[in-house]
Amino acid sequence: MELLSIVVPCWNEEAGLARFYAETAAVCAGLEAAVEFIFVDDGSRDGTLAALKELAARDGRVRWLALSRNFGKEAALFAGLEHARGDYVAVMDADLQDPPALLPELLRIVRGGGFDCAAVRRVDRKGEPPIRSWFARQFYRLINKMSRTEIVDGARDYRLMTRQMADAVLRVTEYNRFSKGIFSWVGFRTKWVETENVERAAGESKWSFFKLLVYALDGITAFSTVPLAMASVLGLVFCAVAFFAILFVIARQLIWGGSAFGWPSLVCIILFLAGIQLFCIGIVGQYLAKTYLEVKGRPVYLLRDSGGGDGHEGAD
Repeated sequence: MELLSIVVPCWNEEAGLARFYAETAAVCAGLEAAVEFIFVDDGSRDGTLAALKELAARDGRVRWLALSRNFGKEAALFAGLEHARGDYVAVMDADLQDPPALLPELLRIVRGGGFDCAAVRRVDRKGEPPIRSWFARQFYRLINKMSRTEIVDGARDYRLMTRQMADAVLRVTEYNRFSKGIFSWVGFRTKWVETENVERAAGESKWSFFKLLVYALDGITAFSTVPLAMASVLGLVFCAVAFFAILFVIARQLIWGGSAFGWPSLVCIILFLAGIQLFCIGIVGQYLAKTYLEVKGRPVYLLRDSGGGDGHEGAD
């Protein structure tokens, strides 16, 4: 029988784990495939790891990985994919914003042979603050204009892939990971399944506005060099403006005399140009920082412990 691996990154998800497992296991009972759960504890500070060990003791299909510290969701996701053994691999969040009820449909789509991946995108952002939703929409518009890699608006990490596509994702071993972009960059045929936004079943979102902003900047710099080109163009434009401004000041001085003086205007111009220079240097610095982290060759994650997976199916 074919095996489906379900990868679930976890960070401080103690409050909702039992409900997530119960609902997902109930859905998996109707699948015509064997199932293994791979929970990745990303350095949680609550009782998440203890809850995972309890689940593994009750259900031998549950395996858990404990990272040595909090490496971030992207690293936890990569760790889960590396340890997945299934013919198909699904990625889900533990907060039930990824409806388990969609798993049979996702598996049916991929099994049909016409697609290598069935991915979920939300068609609305009900329950989110309006300002956050607006910035999210602008991000997708911006990155799709800047990058050759299309990232679908509303795309979630929730998806089910063939073994071939999962292996392709694992071949992208960069340290600075942006999974939404990587899933798209590796190619393969993807079928999008639309769903409405679902609020968390328990706990609070780990993504503050600032963290989402940093994540968006990571995505842009990971899949586009347009900001570097923009910095170069800005430099050329302002060099040209400065050159013609100098010609204008010289001409005005020759015609009217005494018109080239005035320190306030000079200070304003200097500050403006200095700001543009710092902006461009900042863009270059972002790419340099990414390069610095990559060339050090540090592992994406470090595993502290793992367990579970004795094969027996739980009776819950």
